Amino acid sequence: MSKLGKFFKGGGSSKSRAAPSPQEALARLRETEEMLGKKQEYLENRIQRELTLAKKHGTQNKRAALQALKRKKRFEKQLTQIDGTLSTIEFQREALENSHTNTEVLKNMGFAAKAMKSVHDNMDLNKIDDLMQEITEQQDVAQEISEAFSQRVGFGDDFDEDELMAELEELEQEELNKKMTSIRLPNVPSSSLPAQPDRTPGRTQGLSSTVQRSRAASSRRAEEEDDDITHLAAWAT
Repeated sequence: MSKLGKFFKGGGSSKSRAAPSPQEALARLRETEEMLGKKQEYLENRIQRELTLAKKHGTQNKRAALQALKRKKRFEKQLTQIDGTLSTIEFQREALENSHTNTEVLKNMGFAAKAMKSVHDNMDLNKIDDLMQEITEQQDVAQEISEAFSQRVGFGDDFDEDELMAELEELEQEELNKKMTSIRLPNVPSSSLPAQPDRTPGRTQGLSSTVQRSRAASSRRAEEEDDDITHLAAWAT
């Protein structure tokens, strides 16, 4: 057994100690990553410093240059180890985060399943079928009631339509006869109409002479207008 194994086993209290929660483990891993990141930055600076020192001594002080290169190699080895450790811790952290997420999802799904089971325990399929059947029956009853209310109600409507129409026509004829008897015609005048005045020949001759004078005046105006148009056309040419 290696010394490292003896060291972890020698604690003796790992069995009695409670396992850390995923949140605590993730916090520890992040702290470790941060610490190793600072160590990595420190080693990179030391490597750059030793390289500068080796170049500075060069051939003037070979011993100091060799010592600087040796320290550079050690720092590079430590840096490589830290890179590997960071990769392992990062992988472990991601796996723990996924496990914690899966655990929370499984827990919530378990809660939901229990709640659903509790709800279904209070349900009986036979009762549900009976309830749905009762609802359907009540809907049918309501539909029948609505149809009954919407139907036309006739109390004592067993009459002959032809007899009713004949009676209505008789009433209309009686009303028309009453109106006709109440109308009074105007009285015919007993005196004779006035005689139409006679048309004398002298008046007829006066009217004909007036018409002739009007026609002569119209012809004279037409001739004057023609003369004016003729003069205007000649002036324009």
